[in-house]
Amino acid sequence: MSNIYESAANTLGIFNSPCLTKVELRVACKGISDRDALSKPDPCVILKMQSHGQWFEVDRTEVIRTCINPIFSKLFTVDFYFEEVQRLRFEVHDISSNHNGLKEADFLGGMECTLGQIVSQRKLSKSLLKHGNTAGKSSITVIAEELSGNDDYVELSFNARKLDDKDFFSKSDPFLEIFRMNDDATQQLVHRTEVVMNNLSPAWKAFKVSVNSLCSGDQDRRLKCIVWDWDSNGKHDFIGEFTSTFKEMRGAMEGRQVQWECINPKYKAKKKNYKNSGMVILNLCKIHKMHSFLDYIMGGCQIQFTVAIDFTASNGDPRNSCSLHYIHPYQPNEYLKALVAWYLVFSLPLGIRDMQMLDGDDGILRSPKGEPVLRDIVQFVPFRNFKHASPAALAKSVLAEVPNQVVDYYNGKGIKPKCMSEMYESSRTLAP
Repeated sequence: MSNIYESAANTLGIFNSPCLTKVELRVACKGISDRDALSKPDPCVILKMQSHGQWFEVDRTEVIRTCINPIFSKLFTVDFYFEEVQRLRFEVHDISSNHNGLKEADFLGGMECTLGQIVSQRKLSKSLLKHGNTAGKSSITVIAEELSGNDDYVELSFNARKLDDKDFFSKSDPFLEIFRMNDDATQQLVHRTEVVMNNLSPAWKAFKVSVNSLCSGDQDRRLKCIVWDWDSNGKHDFIGEFTSTFKEMRGAMEGRQVQWECINPKYKAKKKNYKNSGMVILNLCKIHKMHSFLDYIMGGCQIQFTVAIDFTASNGDPRNSCSLHYIHPYQPNEYLKALVAWYLVFSLPLGIRDMQMLDGDDGILRSPKGEPVLRDIVQFVPFRNFKHASPAALAKSVLAEVPNQVVDYYNGKGIKPKCMSEMYESSRTLAP
């Protein structure tokens, strides 16, 4: 039995950690063409990864309305294994505002490559292909950046006051973009807020971004913030800009505010009495520490583990209406009811080791209403794959997702591990 314990320890990361590097992928497209010549597309990029000859969705970007040259703010975070060939597919879809499904969306083009190609070149640009042919002059660019050891996230909340009005018959529709200034004088989009319609003093929703993405771990790295007036034709009007650093933004911690003048350089050069084009205020800057599985284990976390085995054949012939596998033409069967129940418990400290259709390894899972879940709580392990394997191999597969499930749950609930100093003081108190 010792080899089972050793396998479990290796799986849980107690003795060894896998040889991998986390990589962030940023995506931009250029010259996207649409089937409808009278309107511009609403593009979204879906990242898929090949596994055992099949393509599975990893993640997708936000949808950018009426844009042929989108720069997406959503990042893809993937694990890079040097010793493996990891095949990726980037698909560009035109998703209209009244749905998010792909069945009704227009496929605008795709690009296939390996993660190794992107990492080795750091910036990979290719033409989009549609049904084996180039999709007009459209292209896609993917930029790779290795994540540093800092996995912390920062939560920011901005609002503005008295912005310039750029519309004749209504007020401006402002949104904010934050760029990180790189060492090579280029700038990288970090985040784009939502648009607040018809409002010169907008309050944008709070958002989270990794410290690595925001400033590459350098608190003095310059950040450029631009306020735009959104236009439906994609030609947004420039309102103003300002620069800052993460160190300066940290001044908004502990309930304080940091504010900047939003400056339009052209107005400042031409108008003698020009002051600013409004004020931008940072109301919240909160750092969220992303703890590891070992942090919780070393903090005294103990896991109670229960295993149940499903003998599928006992359900009988699926054509029989008494079988749990029977698909009723008008009423939900037991499995659809289980899907609804499963969606309701994904926020609880629970993991399910059963039902392959609930396993989120092969793509983002959604409820029957199309709502995406926050974390994967299912690990399906068919015993037939281990009939001739060692017990240690079965134990390793069963325990494979326990570390991520523990970390996702505790971090999602904001539960911090007990630090070693607290444990030391506790042991001193209990000592005779």
